[in-house]
Amino acid sequence: MKTSTVIKKLSMVGAGAALFGAATSFVTLPASAAVTVLDFENIAPYPNNNNVFVQGFYNGGTSSDGTTGTNYGVEFSSNALLICLNTPGISCSNTSRGGLGNPNSQKGALFFLSGSQTFMNLASGFDTGFSFFYTAINQAGSISVYDGLNGTGSLLASLSLPTTSSNCDPVYSAGFCPFVPVGVGFAGIAKSVSFAGVANQIVFDDITFGSVTPDPKPVPEPASVLGLLAIGFLGAGSVLKRKLK
Repeated sequence: MKTSTVIKKLSMVGAGAALFGAATSFVTLPASAAVTVLDFENIAPYPNNNNVFVQGFYNGGTSSDGTTGTNYGVEFSSNALLICLNTPGISCSNTSRGGLGNPNSQKGALFFLSGSQTFMNLASGFDTGFSFFYTAINQAGSISVYDGLNGTGSLLASLSLPTTSSNCDPVYSAGFCPFVPVGVGFAGIAKSVSFAGVANQIVFDDITFGSVTPDPKPVPEPASVLGLLAIGFLGAGSVLKRKLK
């Protein structure tokens, strides 16, 4: 049997990871917006203790740490937390990008420690789809897209998230690694997305609007990954945090 693991860890030691292929899709912001990526960087000083809430950081407001990011009109629900990602020489959780993907998106990501889901709201709406990276090594997660805020209105799309591999380089000291690209398409105008799973068992990063591939500019995905788009509609499971014995 596989021992369940957890994402959050309040210590500072080493970190590590590798990459795992998956599915992606596409999002378009209204009014001809460019590709937009929420990378969860600079929400709090690095390293940190995984206790900073995202709140209005991307909506013209502040995080619980008082920091302000670019105003994309995106608000997260009250349980949405920044997770500190391990880098070589620094271990602040059990999660890492493993040096893969955008080199400027290696220190922070999105997770939650309470409830079974967290919501992302965009009041102006978006269409076509969206994409992101995630890691979940023990239990299944899911994504649901709604045409109302906070998961209200009609369900436009849903996506099951399979469990991911755990095969990081030991230098990153992270079980939740690597992250996998995935996406979902839909018809209509979406105003909220539910990121669901077991608390402290799934992590999301580089949430991307306006591209079939999450954060496409720094590290384009190979054609083989794009060919796996349909896999995003299959069921699965995931977990991020390491349980202590």
